[in-house]
Amino acid sequence: MTFDDLHVLHELTEALAQNGIKEPTPVQEQAIPVVRSGSDAIVQSQTGTGKTLAFLLPMLEKIKTGADAVQALVVTPTRELAQQIAKVASLISGETDVRSLLICGGQDIERQKERLGRHPHLIIGTPGRLLDHLRHHSVDFSHVNRIVLDEADEMLRMGFIGDVEQLLASIAGDHQLLLFSATMPDRIKGLAHRYMERPVSIHIASEHITLDSIEQVTVDVTDETKLDTLCELVNKYRPYLAMIFCHTRKRAAWLAMELSRRGYMADALHGDMTQAERNRVLSMFRDAKLQLLVTTDIAARGLDIEGVTHVFNYDLPQDAEWYIHRIGRTGRAGETGMAITFVTPRQYSCLRQIENAIKKNLDKKKTRRSPKQRAQLHAREAAEKPTAGKAKAKVSKISADKKIRRNKKSSHSNPHTKRPVQKKHVHSKSNLGHRARRH
Repeated sequence: MTFDDLHVLHELTEALAQNGIKEPTPVQEQAIPVVRSGSDAIVQSQTGTGKTLAFLLPMLEKIKTGADAVQALVVTPTRELAQQIAKVASLISGETDVRSLLICGGQDIERQKERLGRHPHLIIGTPGRLLDHLRHHSVDFSHVNRIVLDEADEMLRMGFIGDVEQLLASIAGDHQLLLFSATMPDRIKGLAHRYMERPVSIHIASEHITLDSIEQVTVDVTDETKLDTLCELVNKYRPYLAMIFCHTRKRAAWLAMELSRRGYMADALHGDMTQAERNRVLSMFRDAKLQLLVTTDIAARGLDIEGVTHVFNYDLPQDAEWYIHRIGRTGRAGETGMAITFVTPRQYSCLRQIENAIKKNLDKKKTRRSPKQRAQLHAREAAEKPTAGKAKAKVSKISADKKIRRNKKSSHSNPHTKRPVQKKHVHSKSNLGHRARRH
């Protein structure tokens, strides 16, 4: 099937072709006719399957460019996802007269007010900043007749349900509501029951397709050996681009700093950073000026970064759903990828739950040193560090013993013969930040 078969406007199909998109994905084939019909819809499809075009294309077709009013709204849980959708909207609407605008936090609100005064037809944004403009009366949503909640399950998980309900109350009464979600928890079903009228349900079973292109392995570690094991594996596999997932912002910042100190081209991406900082890091990573992106689950959904060859779960995901979202950052668009998950002895039961959910037993990889050997090494090094007083006494005794042996030996040997210097063997480190060529 082609986009022409779906009766997509010629101007839009031309724009798609110019960007290398010629055939619709399964979710686009099923969702575009439904969205165009005006029916409410619940679309369940994993990230990376083409959901953005599934709602953008029919929405752009329906916008009346002669009216100076906001007619369509796309709401996302994160700034990064909003930016990504806005970029796609800008690319494909270039040949039309549709005016789109990105509204999210981290940007100057006064400048946003100025741009809102130019009467955009389509707004893509995050709940908090959209409500800020509503309260300041700098935007009018009363003419919005189509609204998309993208990554709806994540939006509810992050606590945006109240904000979403306020936005729904501000738009036209005869609106079309579209929920796009990777999973369908009970709270999504409850939202649909309250605000949707006979919604069409579309379910794209694509998780196994996405995971089939990814080699998935686990590595046994301890908390003490994680960092060294990560460095060892990065040196072994030499990823073109790799994403490393941590549980917390603090841990991500710490790990990025430690990797940088060891010579890697690494930086962090997390929620404590300003929008300008996040944009800078993402831009550098997309341009391959960074090799390692250390991040939290903020980047596990919605971000589509070309060229990610490896994903490291430095911290085990909280459940199978998040495992799938994380490793789905690689093996995209027909490419293959590798996902490496670190597992401590206390996490084996959690790993089994993930394996049962994805119906796959993950292969176990061994490093040069086992976690037990690494732990023993750390313990031995710690035990061999004497206290200051004992160290001084020990050094004094060793020096005295050496002096006695040297004096005894000098009476039987040539005093002019020099003892050869015993050099300590130093293992040379490879350039840890060196980037392998991508073949």
